[in-house]
Amino acid sequence: MFAEFAFPIFERCIREYHVINDVYQPTLNPYEKGSIEYLLYAKNWVDTVQWHYEDIIRDPQIDPVAALDLKRKIDASNQVRTDMVEYIDSYFLQKYSGVQVKANAKINTESPAWAIDRLSILALKIYHMHEEATRPDASDEHRAKCQEKLNVLLDQKNDMFTSISELLTDIENGDKYMKVYKQMKMYNDEDLNPVLYQQKK
Repeated sequence: MFAEFAFPIFERCIREYHVINDVYQPTLNPYEKGSIEYLLYAKNWVDTVQWHYEDIIRDPQIDPVAALDLKRKIDASNQVRTDMVEYIDSYFLQKYSGVQVKANAKINTESPAWAIDRLSILALKIYHMHEEATRPDASDEHRAKCQEKLNVLLDQKNDMFTSISELLTDIENGDKYMKVYKQMKMYNDEDLNPVLYQQKK
């Protein structure tokens, strides 16, 4: 059950980030480098930092220069996030490389790693919604509304556990097959973003 294996790693990462709770703090990945645990922790760390970047940049009083710097950090973070998803998909491609794909096998709309990416974001939503549902200085109404939302998120977590497990079982049995499409993001590429390549002329 890969999702059930990954989710506690995401939860640990989120908890450990919030000990200092600073987007500029160093990453202290507790897992062995090169292991899938290390990769999952690193992936969620990127997601967690970006979550807080997104909070900061919405400050209506933010200095415009600081906002521009932060926007560029978000762009860079998005690129790292995409790269890490592709690394996780490489793990699955290697794991299932010996599977005999059936003639009538189907392809899924997203790869396993993009489903794991959504699970990582869901772990962040659950953590922060729980914070709001138990916030001492919030009103009873606020806490009640957030608890309702938290219940939905927890239900979604269970559904994602099931769907990811079914997807991986289908791949393992040859009923579905994997294809990984490199995301080919264009906005960071000096040869593909017209704003950037026109400046090179």
